[in-house]
Amino acid sequence: MKALLRKILSPHHIFTIKSYILSLKLLIYRFFGSQRWLSRLYYGLFSSEFGRECQSVLQGKIRYHESHRSYDMGNSALLRRNVHRLEKGLIMQPRKPSFAANYIEETVRAYEGMCSSSEFCGEERSWAHDVLNAYFNVVKDTPPIKRARETFQRIESLELKAYIPYSHSDKTKTDISTEQLHNLFLQRRSTRWFKPDNVEQEKVDKAIELASLAPSACNRQPFSFYVAQDQKDAVEIAKMAGGTGGFAENIPVLIAVVGDLSAYPFERDRHLIYIDGSLAAMQLMLAFETLGLSTCPINWPDVEVREKQIINKLKLQCDQRVIMLIAVGYGDGDGMIPFSSKKTVSSLKVDV
Repeated sequence: MKALLRKILSPHHIFTIKSYILSLKLLIYRFFGSQRWLSRLYYGLFSSEFGRECQSVLQGKIRYHESHRSYDMGNSALLRRNVHRLEKGLIMQPRKPSFAANYIEETVRAYEGMCSSSEFCGEERSWAHDVLNAYFNVVKDTPPIKRARETFQRIESLELKAYIPYSHSDKTKTDISTEQLHNLFLQRRSTRWFKPDNVEQEKVDKAIELASLAPSACNRQPFSFYVAQDQKDAVEIAKMAGGTGGFAENIPVLIAVVGDLSAYPFERDRHLIYIDGSLAAMQLMLAFETLGLSTCPINWPDVEVREKQIINKLKLQCDQRVIMLIAVGYGDGDGMIPFSSKKTVSSLKVDV
């Protein structure tokens, strides 16, 4: 149909028709965008663009609540969140004599359930145990705190190294200067041309280990790194994204950063996977740079046909959403890199 119209109409006529269509669309958008209920009506009746996100959020809520009935997965988003909340209560200045009464019992029950799982990560168990132990050592009992304390005391105690809050002065210190950090940021450029050399598995693992140190809301770390180390798979996945034409064929390794909505019981938190996943992704790319490897973040579009492709390829659950792709490899010395001028401080900074 488009080809036929191009033959019948002149470029001027086509441009005029497109302008009229755009004007009509703007009128529709302005009308339905004027009220919240009209916006819901528009996306309920005329557009399915957010359909997959709505389903993913609901499926995530289901998996979040189901995860508290079985602890076979070896970690608990609720436990990680609540233990981190306890940490924040412990470091308050001044600290309240009693706090966390509204969630301490569910926290201890989650800890008890995780202790019964053979898959429970040792370090996570140590962290949860030590923070709970520190909490009960300082908090003043209220009825729910007393009940939680008695439950905790029945659980087998662990003699492990301390995983509890520590003072700012005890932080790990480095001698990295601002200039050195600046140079690392300048060194990390989006690289699209790679050597055919293999990327060592141990370097990928090290970069992921360093990326895991990135901050995340309530330390839930709602993301995973799906690594396609076989170049055939890497190329296939890269081509799903779009915007990779001309350079996808030479990508040695591709990592899909995947968010997990089952970490949240509330719709209000549905965007945290993108925030936390992006923080970890930036740290991952900088880590690769220090390991002699180059990277290129690849935008993942919310397009239904592409979503289906990557879900099938990576065998994702409905509540898992791809955040971005990252190409990894040894940069080709002769490959060109866009200059990509950045905005100035004055254009980015807004005084309030």
